[in-house]
Amino acid sequence: MPQSIQKILVAFVALGVLISLCTFTVSETELAVRRQFREIIGANFEPGLHFKLPIDTVHKFERRIVSQSFEGETFLTSENRGLIVDYYVKWRIKDAGRYAQAFGNDPGAAGQRLSDIVKDGIKNAVAQRTLQEIVSAERTAFTGDMFDRASKSAESLGLQLIDTRVQKIGLPPDVESRVYASMQQSFSRLARQLRGEGEKEALRIRAEAERKRTETISIAIRDSLKIRGDADSKAAATYSAAYGRNPEFYAFYRSIQAYKNALGREGDIMVVSPDSDFFKYLRNPNAGTR
Repeated sequence: MPQSIQKILVAFVALGVLISLCTFTVSETELAVRRQFREIIGANFEPGLHFKLPIDTVHKFERRIVSQSFEGETFLTSENRGLIVDYYVKWRIKDAGRYAQAFGNDPGAAGQRLSDIVKDGIKNAVAQRTLQEIVSAERTAFTGDMFDRASKSAESLGLQLIDTRVQKIGLPPDVESRVYASMQQSFSRLARQLRGEGEKEALRIRAEAERKRTETISIAIRDSLKIRGDADSKAAATYSAAYGRNPEFYAFYRSIQAYKNALGREGDIMVVSPDSDFFKYLRNPNAGTR
């Protein structure tokens, strides 16, 4: 091979080595820190190609969210009762420079440090509440303040706390049965109280409904008697005016009605004198005419 070609190849190789020593790439899922003699001189590079000196070193970290679960952590309530709590933490690196200063290249140390921060926050939140308050409240109720304080502490370490939630709250086996029995008695007492108040209110409502019912019926009966009396008065006046025009016809009509009522049923026996006025119109249909 001619020496000129060898020199060109050597130049290309040297150029490639120089480029590799003076450049580095950062992907979408990475954060990078550039150091020079262990001193950070660049951080939080955007994805893409970047330049550096050959003496510089580049450390890369995961940009993606990290999830960690922690089980069986014990906390004490304000009543000095132990609780076994399972919780999880979601976080990611926000500031690569601060993260590198705090933890170097050890992601496990970052997760453990953040877990300790969250654990202290949950410990303080649980210590301020009784067991009943913790069990009856929403799980996010006593972790809200803790999340804000833990987020500030995490930010100083270059971390962003995405979420932290309590997954499970349990009791030690030796006190679980006693606590459940105490809670059952408390809820039973509350149920009896509420049931008694409900029955008292039901009796009051029934009595009020019965009073209104009696009052309504009395008013209705009174109004019906008044209406019926007015109607009977008008009917009597109408009948009196009608019958007054022809008294003989009225007497004949009344006799016919009496015959119908007295003789209209089979098997009836009536003993009356034949010359009684009762049979006046039977003996002589024209008895009333003049």
